[in-house]
Amino acid sequence: MSSATPTTSRVRPLPLVGVLRLGRPSDIWFKPALSVVAAVAPPNLALLALGRLDLAMYTMAGSLCALYAHNRPYAARARALAWVVLGMIGGLAVALIAASLTTSAVVLVTVGALLAAAQKAVCDATRIGPPGHVVLTFISSASLFAPRTLGQVPGHLALAVAAGAWAWIVGMAPGLVRPHGPERRATAHALNAAAAYAETRGTGDGHARARAGAAAAVHTAWQSLLSTGARSTPRRALERLVVRAEVALAVPADAEAGQLRAWARELRGRGPIPHVPRAGDGTTDELLGVEAELDSPARPLLSRLGPLAPIALRTALGCALAGYVALALGVGRPYWALVTAASLYQANVTLTWSRGIQRVVGNLVGVLAFAAIAPLAHLGPAALVLSCLALNFGAEALIGRNYWLGSVCVTPMALLITEFAHLQEPGELMTDRVVDTLVGALVGFVAAVAVTNRRAGDRIEHALDALESAREHAAKTVTAEHPEPGALESARRELAAAVVDLRATTDAAAGEWWQRALPEEQVVLAEQAGHRTLAATVRRQGLHTPEGARA
Repeated sequence: MSSATPTTSRVRPLPLVGVLRLGRPSDIWFKPALSVVAAVAPPNLALLALGRLDLAMYTMAGSLCALYAHNRPYAARARALAWVVLGMIGGLAVALIAASLTTSAVVLVTVGALLAAAQKAVCDATRIGPPGHVVLTFISSASLFAPRTLGQVPGHLALAVAAGAWAWIVGMAPGLVRPHGPERRATAHALNAAAAYAETRGTGDGHARARAGAAAAVHTAWQSLLSTGARSTPRRALERLVVRAEVALAVPADAEAGQLRAWARELRGRGPIPHVPRAGDGTTDELLGVEAELDSPARPLLSRLGPLAPIALRTALGCALAGYVALALGVGRPYWALVTAASLYQANVTLTWSRGIQRVVGNLVGVLAFAAIAPLAHLGPAALVLSCLALNFGAEALIGRNYWLGSVCVTPMALLITEFAHLQEPGELMTDRVVDTLVGALVGFVAAVAVTNRRAGDRIEHALDALESAREHAAKTVTAEHPEPGALESARRELAAAVVDLRATTDAAAGEWWQRALPEEQVVLAEQAGHRTLAATVRRQGLHTPEGARA
């Protein structure tokens, strides 16, 4: 443990063990995999029938928007997908106009690097989720190096808009069958995470990690429910289940982990939402009615972009240098190096290092996969399109287990897309891809190390202050004789969010290089105090029924 006010700096070791380990597939791995095939296939098959596969890059820009927002409730997904499509079209427009106005590769690489930095910052600030900025950067960077005239730009953008509209429809279509699926999954995840923590009974070596995971899952479930729009009967039922997860988090010794897991299993199916008896003195009704307190306005986008400046600078510098080095080496497609660098940047240097290893391994294996697939894909345009569709599905089906495994499919798909206009010599494509991968990964990581993020430690101090303020407010509300209606729940929600934010901020800072030693002991004590106060709010609200009082 470090002291509460450390000032020394140290270099943190970079991990090697476990970087390539495969995880469990996502519960909904098939949804983005099927969605991207459904979004890509009609436009590509239409272009195939018209003999204009050379235009596939522009329809792919819109179609790939179907990869986003699968965890969001449909009311929120509609808005998120619309913004993704607009962002994709905006980046594509800048790239197409730049490519029409200049043939200078250095200028084009610079434009691509600035676009990548902007895309990274906005995606992180809005928390759009996987696949983040990488797909946007891939499309805009590739479009920079496809020759065209200014007069062609409106037509190419129209193709992207049409495909984007179709991707929006594909993304929203499952809501016709299971309209509450995303929020049911988020609630089930919260219940399972709370059950895992309850099984520790608040003790043991892994209880702190289990508690942090459960708190984050519960917080995510509330965010999901609050983004559903109107407060319907199914939402009320899901809210009561999330309350049960919160009670287990606050008082794990008395929680029934088996019951929590049983409710989670029921939510995974298509049956009705489990009925949860109201607890304690009936104040659950008050809890479920405080919409104004829970649904607070989001922070302005500009204020969220400020803390991301070091990451954006890393992205701009790394992408630009990677592209320049690729040009100096005579590589014909410098945007591959640029995209490789862009794909590395995560919340801190340690995660960036891990992503770099995964990217290099996945791309090198993917190049070998391309060598095996190319003879089949070269049988004709139809075989080329079908091969790309299969690789699209494989990439999304596998990438959730580990990034490198998904890259094994992404790499040959990217190589085949370059052949939509005309077939190329496989050996040259493979060589360029290997060189660009190595250049992008090496230069990109060097840029991540060079641009230090000293503000990460400052954000921990701000998070500690915010948690202490929220804890004091909640404690005063708990001891008040007659608190205002909804005040106790509002204070509890604010405190729970502060606890989650402190852990996320600490984890992000822990992976930075040349960072002053973290106040780990102070963080642990603050988290413990926060959870004790949360438990007190649960008891005051009457949401916790002691073991001996249960029927």
